[in-house]
Amino acid sequence: MQEVERKEKFCTDSGIEIKRVYTPSPSGGGGEGLPGEFPFTRGVQSTMYRSKLWTMRQYAGFSTAEESNKRYHYLLNQGTTGLSVAFDLPTQIGYDSSHEFADGEVGKAGVAIDSLSDIEILFDGIKLENITTSMTINSTASILLAMYIALAKKQGADLKKISGTIQNDILKEYAARGTYIYPPKPSMRIITDIFGYCAKEVPKWNTISISGYHIREAGSTAVQELAFTLANGKAYLKAAIATGLDINVFAKRLSFFFNAHNNMFEEVAKFRAARRMWAKITKELGATDPKAQMLRFHTQTGGSTLTAQQPQNNIPRVTIQAMAAVLGGTQSLHTNGFDEAIALPTEEAARIALRTQQIIGYESGITDTVDPLAGSYFVEELTNEVEAAAWEYIHQIDAMGGSVEAIEQGFLQNEIAASAYKYQNDIQTGEKVIVGVNKFAVKENPLTDIFTIDDSIRQLQIDKINKVKAWRDNEKVKELLYTLDANARANVNLMPGILAAAESYATLGEIADTMRNVFGEFEG
Repeated sequence: MQEVERKEKFCTDSGIEIKRVYTPSPSGGGGEGLPGEFPFTRGVQSTMYRSKLWTMRQYAGFSTAEESNKRYHYLLNQGTTGLSVAFDLPTQIGYDSSHEFADGEVGKAGVAIDSLSDIEILFDGIKLENITTSMTINSTASILLAMYIALAKKQGADLKKISGTIQNDILKEYAARGTYIYPPKPSMRIITDIFGYCAKEVPKWNTISISGYHIREAGSTAVQELAFTLANGKAYLKAAIATGLDINVFAKRLSFFFNAHNNMFEEVAKFRAARRMWAKITKELGATDPKAQMLRFHTQTGGSTLTAQQPQNNIPRVTIQAMAAVLGGTQSLHTNGFDEAIALPTEEAARIALRTQQIIGYESGITDTVDPLAGSYFVEELTNEVEAAAWEYIHQIDAMGGSVEAIEQGFLQNEIAASAYKYQNDIQTGEKVIVGVNKFAVKENPLTDIFTIDDSIRQLQIDKINKVKAWRDNEKVKELLYTLDANARANVNLMPGILAAAESYATLGEIADTMRNVFGEFEG
């Protein structure tokens, strides 16, 4: 069914009418077919942004839940259309703020979440049924999702209607980022347990966002980002199929998370190739429902491309990257603040980043037609070349037995490291120009309006943990954690037990430690 378009007619300022889609022939033919049709090179919807703009998310989270909640309300008031939660490092790796390993990290890289009480504060005044929420969380994704579901239930929400995404992509953590807890096999079990649980209980929730973003941030090329991300996606598909899940059901709830860097045309080609490749991968693995063959993705502009030197230069960088994402057909987008190479974004920087998206959406004309770069000799050939190079990597990974085995052998890590070295060496030699860094540098005064987090946050979180433990039913928590331990040792879906523990205000660290005791930790 074709979506209703935002306007009856789209025209330029000169009065020239813009067609919904352009093709080589009046009949609407063309080598890659039409948007919304297999293999979806031209987009996953027939009308794309003519019906609805992408979800404008601004990744935010810092300090305490109280402070992050204020930023969410600010962003919503400024016109953001979806929330995106950043969690601090202890939360990401399953430690309460009171743990000795959390010292110096609480609230720094994101918001500190220690129990359901913090989630209640984080979303105070926000109806979960009326907003989509993306949570950048991996090894503790099951716990944060359980807390989110627990809050939705307390709000009286219909769980069949709440929507959003957990990143839940552990393979890229082993390959590129490092916030893993458990070894690969039990981690994959947790992920497939989430797939199975959500398919029945929270059917509109995207249960994994397979992430190329962090692979790119670690230094990969665009081709490597594409290839390694799709190879990981293929591994998740196979793991879910092996547990008996129907690919035509669970694959509809898979999404992807890509990076956008400065080379606009290579990025556009990457996004177009990604859809085409994923359609082929899912079809080969048995998907027959078109929605299970579609690659839907979120994009974030490239954090590693931002410079501390001449930070205002990051505004046009982010604009170029955001345009690449939109021209490539993204479903949602986060634009980085210009000051993020130095510190957390100020409200002003976050507002400018959001306004960048809004200007592209409402003023540029890019959204008036579907896949506006289609038919460009350059873009079409580049799409083919990016795809061919990515398939070469995937064939190598398949020959090793898949992503898990390739990661265990260090293949992905070594390829990324080699590309990162070359990139930095090219900057050092001047082969690659970074404006304001190795060319056109000027003497400048440092930014004075910088947003920082102090170490007193940890004590505030410890006090909150102690208060929760003082009023909750500790015997019930102990009993539920014992049940979770037993479930982890048996072939029982872990999500109901994790949810029950979260609803009883067991802390994130207590739940993660219960599974640590069963699964152990991955040494890397």
